[in-house]
Amino acid sequence: MKNLFEPARVDEVKERIACLRQDSERHWGQMNAAQAVAHCAAGFELAMGERHPPRMLIKRIIGVIVKPKVMGNDEPLRRNSPTVPGLVVNDDRSLETERRRLCEMVDRFAAAGPTGCTTHPHSFFGRLTPDEWATLMYKHLDHHLRQFGA
Repeated sequence: MKNLFEPARVDEVKERIACLRQDSERHWGQMNAAQAVAHCAAGFELAMGERHPPRMLIKRIIGVIVKPKVMGNDEPLRRNSPTVPGLVVNDDRSLETERRRLCEMVDRFAAAGPTGCTTHPHSFFGRLTPDEWATLMYKHLDHHLRQFGA
């Protein structure tokens, strides 16, 4: 499965991030490109244990059912997939600033490897192994890059 512990995947996503433009047209969702890039960086903060959003009971139940379907293959995340409420970005952002920050987060995550992943449960999927975090981070980036045609 594609994941961000693979150097080729890191290079791939960084090249795709570089293709984003402030006026990149979104194909779904509400965020513009800069907001989506900031949102993706916040996702890495979650994966590395810098954020701990609460888990709701309904998400615990649904997440257990959905997790194998998301983690068990290379299929991309679906359009308009639900997001962690604390990771929604709706203020104005600079694409260049957020792009640099996201690329730094991707590099930091990849360099830390499995030991850099949090053991805190994901707010939707619950406990994830480091390989599952690396897969989810790739899929999440891919999802938002596809959102803007990158």
